[in-house]
Amino acid sequence: MVKMKLIFEKLDERLKAKFRNCKFLVLDFDGVLTDNYVFVDSRGNELVCCSRFDSLGLSMLKRAGVKIAVLSKEKNPVVRARAKKLNIECFQGIDDKAEFLINRIKSQKNKLADVCYVGNDLNDLGVFAEVGLSVAVGDADKRLKQKANYVTKLNGGQGAVREICEFILFAKKIHPHP
Repeated sequence: MVKMKLIFEKLDERLKAKFRNCKFLVLDFDGVLTDNYVFVDSRGNELVCCSRFDSLGLSMLKRAGVKIAVLSKEKNPVVRARAKKLNIECFQGIDDKAEFLINRIKSQKNKLADVCYVGNDLNDLGVFAEVGLSVAVGDADKRLKQKANYVTKLNGGQGAVREICEFILFAKKIHPHP
């Protein structure tokens, strides 16, 4: 994605440093890994739409040694199934995402400054105040966008996660390829 490289190059150095320092990528699920829509069948089963562009980006990032997790307020089998398919950690039913993340990162003797968190809605605001790099997807709530260090050009479920993955790789001077 040559276009992503050009966008990355225009970022200020402080923001590039935040991407470079990222050791942990933590993602909300609905509206970040999905397009924020849910399809419900007649039996009540939920289906969501995810981007394969995002999947490949996450795969490249994992190979580069960045740890990845999903942190969701929802407790839904589709969240766990997608995380399992992507082979990333999944934490569901988390009402206070900031408290959970603080405890999780500190218990592993890591730093919140090394965390990039990607969200889309108001329940992500608390996490934004705690992490080193806060990212809102392009179609996020405008109040979240105002608090974000970076707002993606792409929308949730439509390549926003891939954009972030590539920026982290560019910042670390790792050529993003499968």
